[in-house]
Amino acid sequence: MFFQPISYISNFFGWLLSPLFNFIKRILRPFIKWILRQTTGLCELQRTCYCEPSGAPRILGIEDSLKQSKSVKVHTLLQFLDLAAREKRFTSVGSAKIIHNTVETICFIKKIHLDAHQPFTKLFGECVSIIWTLKQLLHDLEKIRTTGYDSSNMEHEKKLLELWNLLMPMKELECRVSNLWKDIGFQGDDPKTDFRGMGLLGLENLHFFAKNYPEVALQVLSHSNHPIHGYSFAIVGINLTHLAYNLWKDGTAKSHIYNICCHQLQVPGPTLLHFHRFYCYLFIEFDKLWMAEKPATIMEFGRIRSKFENEIRLLLSYPNCLFKLNIPVEHV
Repeated sequence: MFFQPISYISNFFGWLLSPLFNFIKRILRPFIKWILRQTTGLCELQRTCYCEPSGAPRILGIEDSLKQSKSVKVHTLLQFLDLAAREKRFTSVGSAKIIHNTVETICFIKKIHLDAHQPFTKLFGECVSIIWTLKQLLHDLEKIRTTGYDSSNMEHEKKLLELWNLLMPMKELECRVSNLWKDIGFQGDDPKTDFRGMGLLGLENLHFFAKNYPEVALQVLSHSNHPIHGYSFAIVGINLTHLAYNLWKDGTAKSHIYNICCHQLQVPGPTLLHFHRFYCYLFIEFDKLWMAEKPATIMEFGRIRSKFENEIRLLLSYPNCLFKLNIPVEHV
């Protein structure tokens, strides 16, 4: 309690000075860039590629530098790349040409000699590939999210029934519409109504978790069925899909995404597999927090969910953040 006032004062001054610091930084930025260009002979993009460590620090630096550029030509190039991502042109066939042309264009605009700075062309090209492959993936995720569950679609039905068999291997589902769905955390007799918020993405995430980490998924399911501290497995799972999607969409998860791509040497960039694994990490960690909190009632979900999101966002705010699945889950 003695240190609390000091903490409040520190937070207050931090809140007060942050806008001022950002304003001064924005005003001085062009002057600082000019000084560094004159003294080092390198543009900001080159300095970022050569001086920042691989992963999020370098890629976020490149992304920020391109975004804040005053060059009309650079912004025209960024618009072209955004369009290419929307049109899904970052493929195994199309990416190489787009990246090559982007690197050449930037070198022309920034007066960078390709022969003298070959390492830059490689490092910058990798950053561009990962940044815009992520943007393309976000379009794919949005399409899956906005695709509603259709009970007349046999592929949708097959995946839903597979989810049941993965989570309840010892219990047969007698009919498609059944009160048994509540055993794995759906609200009613027909799960399709619970997928409205996140569409097929909610089902895809749950299915991936149960199929690829069956032992862990079953342990988490057993936790959710705790007689006192239980929760609705499927409903919470869909809620965590919403959290995962928002963290990717608003850019908070970029630190993890960029680091995981470089850590796994995953170029051209992130895939749907990375999103699924990120979701599984969230589910496992949320379950740990829930069981540690030992809530007396499900009505505490909002508080625990908010606490969990704040903790995840704090971790993701660090440039070196990299979530790895810690598979063992304790029995209760």
